Amino acid sequence: MALIALAADKGSPGVTTAAVALAAVWPRRVMLAETDPAGGDLVYRSAAAHGGPLNPNTGMLSIAATARRGLAPDQLWDHVQPLSGGLEVLVGLGVAEQAAGLAGLWPTLGHAFASLADSPHAPADVIADCGRISGDTPAMELFPHASLVLLISRTEPEALARVRDRAATLAGKLHGGQRGAATLGNPVIGVVLVAETGNAAKLASQVNDMLVHAQTGARVLGTLADDPAGAEQLAGRRRGRLDKSLLIRSARKVTADVYQQYGALWTATSDQGRQPHGAGR
Repeated sequence: MALIALAADKGSPGVTTAAVALAAVWPRRVMLAETDPAGGDLVYRSAAAHGGPLNPNTGMLSIAATARRGLAPDQLWDHVQPLSGGLEVLVGLGVAEQAAGLAGLWPTLGHAFASLADSPHAPADVIADCGRISGDTPAMELFPHASLVLLISRTEPEALARVRDRAATLAGKLHGGQRGAATLGNPVIGVVLVAETGNAAKLASQVNDMLVHAQTGARVLGTLADDPAGAEQLAGRRRGRLDKSLLIRSARKVTADVYQQYGALWTATSDQGRQPHGAGR
């Protein structure tokens, strides 16, 4: 199992919507963590399982005090709230000023998120919504602990140029001298495009060629449907069969493709981490 970090370079391509959609169809138990230092959105747009609002004080805000004394992976569950659909969420900060309480704790959080897979009690993957990473956002300190960093981008030319440059910059920071290597570095840097379904496959191929040609160290791993109605359903603001929406159908395709490519590797890595000392000699 793994930590999967979602982020965007600039603008609002729909990172939170993408994170919720992927978490909703993830094939294993998953915790959705709102780790955007600018603040989370789910407390404003989603209802708790009991039908009332989410508690903004239980989540990243409450975990800040706990992590000062050390943070065991299983302690993350003490700060999680279930949404009305059952998704388990670590609610984000209320305002950007609260991020000061997490200063110096981001690597601790990253290690706890990545290690939750090895919990003997409640193992899970973690999907982290890191928001925009332009500038020197501390959420990037989660990335070295991730198995996969997904950059979410729309398909306007300027958005694609920015995601190309951001992917190359991240590869330089995370992979060092592996820029342009035939084998992708660790963590894998992937791009997910938010696109209209009619030309999504063609666009994905073209953008992937661009990323390869520019030696970014990143690849297009899938497309999510640009589906405003589905996003409204996902947020609980519109009625309808969410499972039939273009957004959720495309999210299932992305998760299936990601697990086909990397799931076995993540499971093997997790299993190796659980071997007793001296095993395999």
